[in-house]
Amino acid sequence: MTSRRLNPSRPALGRACNTRAVLVCAAVFALGACAQPWQGDHAGEPESAVVARLGQPREVYNLSDGSRRLMWPTQPMGEVTIAADIDATGKVIRIRQVLQPNEFYRAEPGKWTRNDVLVNFGQPEDKAYFPLMKREVWSYRYLEDGVWYLLFNFYFDDTGVLRSTQKSPDPLHEQSGDHRPM
Repeated sequence: MTSRRLNPSRPALGRACNTRAVLVCAAVFALGACAQPWQGDHAGEPESAVVARLGQPREVYNLSDGSRRLMWPTQPMGEVTIAADIDATGKVIRIRQVLQPNEFYRAEPGKWTRNDVLVNFGQPEDKAYFPLMKREVWSYRYLEDGVWYLLFNFYFDDTGVLRSTQKSPDPLHEQSGDHRPM
């Protein structure tokens, strides 16, 4: 009995299809690993270079240390907000995607205010007020671990102080019932 692998009568077309499939998978993987325009080390480059690459920012905030934060949000439907911190001389300090857990977890209930959340994450996807709780809630759409579409919610009291945070499923993606990218 001869093995299929050693069978000289096996058409070359089958081997060629397997090779093509492997090459297509490799190409898809390589493209998925491509860096986004905000990724990489941009520290020290001029603000104009960042604006040329990302376009005019939709939000700009002055920070307490004299620097500025430029933001490129994709809210209300997107899950990404790019923030570029620019020093007083117009040079980039850092650029990052801020709608992600490690950024959200920096928020300090009892210390942060609405303004702190606004400056760190930009305008929310939604604002709602719950009168029985006496809480205003700001929600930010994001993709956690590259898999789960969620909302990160900030709960403020009537004085504007952050009292709690919460993750919840994003109702925009509830069609499939699993909250994963479709």
